[in-house]
Amino acid sequence: MSMKTIEGQLNAKGLKIGIVAARFNDFIVDRLISGAVDYLVRHGGSEDDLTLVRLPGAFELPIAARKMALTGDFDGIVVLGAVIRGATPHFDYVCNECAKGVAQISMDTGVPMGFGLLTCDSLDQAIERAGSKAGNKGVEAASAMLETVRVLEQI
Repeated sequence: MSMKTIEGQLNAKGLKIGIVAARFNDFIVDRLISGAVDYLVRHGGSEDDLTLVRLPGAFELPIAARKMALTGDFDGIVVLGAVIRGATPHFDYVCNECAKGVAQISMDTGVPMGFGLLTCDSLDQAIERAGSKAGNKGVEAASAMLETVRVLEQI
């Protein structure tokens, strides 16, 4: 007996991809965007097939991702932002609502979402996750989205 295994190919050729990114903490988010774009292009995608939408902050990301998903024009969406913990509970509300919103949109629309919202305790942690010691979470979000798109094509 042989088990059928479905795995995604990391090939972005021909895919229309949306990138939704926060402007808040843009010095970090810009690195995430660059990482995601570089990854998608290196894996066969074209910059002409990418659409970048910029929003004020992480709380606004889900509504733009939803609007993009509902157009039917995008095979996948990468959501990018950076929230750094402060002295108030604002951090928790913003991060939780963004994560719930993005997950719900993906489930409701069937459009794969790469979730690249950094939720860091310090600026140093954010820098580490935007292209230094801990890699680039924009790359990881693009990769997860791409693999999911290709898996769903086979199911």
